[in-house]
Amino acid sequence: MAGTFTTRTINITTGSTETLHDLTNACSVFLREVAHGRNGLLNIFTPHATSGLAVIETGAGSDNDLLAALRDLLPADDRWQDRHGSPDRSSAHMLPALVPPHATLPVVDGELELGTSQSVVLVSTDRDTPERHVRLSFLS
Repeated sequence: MAGTFTTRTINITTGSTETLHDLTNACSVFLREVAHGRNGLLNIFTPHATSGLAVIETGAGSDNDLLAALRDLLPADDRWQDRHGSPDRSSAHMLPALVPPHATLPVVDGELELGTSQSVVLVSTDRDTPERHVRLSFLS
């Protein structure tokens, strides 16, 4: 039996502050529409040089802790050589090296296989780009 591949791009408004945007529900809705109870892989990709994807616990403080850790690791100051965009944006270009712009997750019986308390989040520390695109692709 040949495999199937289905893909869709969703648009996310992140606003003008650093943020984590929970994508878990959007992933589940996509899989309900396309997986039809099959097993496979969900690939999630954001084509931006200043955002990434993470699988973490949200709502208990970990989301704020991740943003704080990224501020510590990638301070928005003048140490960076990259001068693309506003002065405090340079550090955001280093984000995908620490929080990759992709994730591949298992799908079992048409459902995203996450651990207890895990969520899929878009991480954006770039205040200059309030709109993001995320591609969801299901392969079975």
